[in-house]
Amino acid sequence: NWKWVRLNDLGIFCGGQTPSMANQSYWKNGSVTWVTSKDMKQKYIHASEMMITKQASRELNLLPAGTVLFVVRSGILRRFFPVAILKTNGTINQDLKALQLFVPEMCEFIYGILKGFESTILFKYTKDGTTVNNIIFESLLTMPVPLPPLAEQHRIVARIEQAFSALDTIDALQAKYADNLAVLKSKLIDSAIQGKLTEQLPEDGSAEELYRQIQTEKQALIKAGKIKKEKPLPEITADEIPFEIPANWKWARLGNLMLDVSTGPFGSMLHESDYCEGGVPLVNPMHIQNGAIHPSDKMRVSASTLERLSQYRLSEGMIVVARRGDLGRCARVGKTEDGWLCGTGCFFLNPSRHVFGPFITLVISSPFARSVFRGTAIGTTMANLNHNLLKGLAFPLPPLAEQKRIVAKLEGLLQATGDTRRRKPTP
Repeated sequence: NWKWVRLNDLGIFCGGQTPSMANQSYWKNGSVTWVTSKDMKQKYIHASEMMITKQASRELNLLPAGTVLFVVRSGILRRFFPVAILKTNGTINQDLKALQLFVPEMCEFIYGILKGFESTILFKYTKDGTTVNNIIFESLLTMPVPLPPLAEQHRIVARIEQAFSALDTIDALQAKYADNLAVLKSKLIDSAIQGKLTEQLPEDGSAEELYRQIQTEKQALIKAGKIKKEKPLPEITADEIPFEIPANWKWARLGNLMLDVSTGPFGSMLHESDYCEGGVPLVNPMHIQNGAIHPSDKMRVSASTLERLSQYRLSEGMIVVARRGDLGRCARVGKTEDGWLCGTGCFFLNPSRHVFGPFITLVISSPFARSVFRGTAIGTTMANLNHNLLKGLAFPLPPLAEQKRIVAKLEGLLQATGDTRRRKPTP
């Protein structure tokens, strides 16, 4: 239901000029916007660096608000194609062209089109000059433009604005914490789990729907005798909610998103005498580093010990969480670690198939969750996290598709900021 049109099918183009600088009646106490390439540094033009008088404007093309402006002559065209939307009546100089749209409500979409095709325009429709570059305007007029219905144009513009809002958040964080990568990483993670780095897409559905799917899955497994029925967790109170989340997300208890939350074997069940060379690795907090599991050659158990403690064996997709020390330390069990043994110092979580494991670990290891754990942990010499505190964590739950987008976005950002520490690959 879209249509290809030429750029000059969309409105009327006009150029501009510079009033005589020698005539002071054109410039003194000017009140009319006169846009030059110097003003084309932002999306919206509300006023210009130099203003002309109403007398001067009567000799030029006075353009209405909503006119799309773009630079056609400037050295900047070697790298950028400046485009802007006029937000007040005004005019332009000879280095710019203006497009007065037949449908003024299209101005935001056409702005997006011209910026989106920036690289094509610079490659195909410019020519080098001795001092400046020029747009080959006659050719640009014939550029094919994809034209959707007006309502869809508005939806596209809203989606673009949402994405750029997330980029603005990222830029602000990077600028503020560029000298401290650890702080920058923490701020990016907090922004990610608050829904500030990704766009919310209607086609994702809602986290409320996702939550119901998880509970249906759990009830089916309880009925089949594969997991145990547990005491219901209390509802989340307003006092527990630390930040706002998008409307299609949901606050849920971590335990309600898991099929099972188990504690590793008690200390009396496993001793150093059970360790052996070449056995199956044991996973304790010391083995969880930077979101990955790093086994120790000195802490391995024999096949017979593994059989005796088979209920504590780890399976691919589970999540191990440190019970003591640096609370919030966690890692996802991959193919390599499948069949290893959970140690006495860890929990192991079995997530529902309706949640994305890497997103679960992202939240558990986030500054938000760590602060909750530190504030509720017990122990006099070393902080300890108990079973109920972990299960009761208030968890910001997005739709499944967005969980995956958040993880992908954050991994890309962390790589770009220089966080090159080994991270487990996302399947």
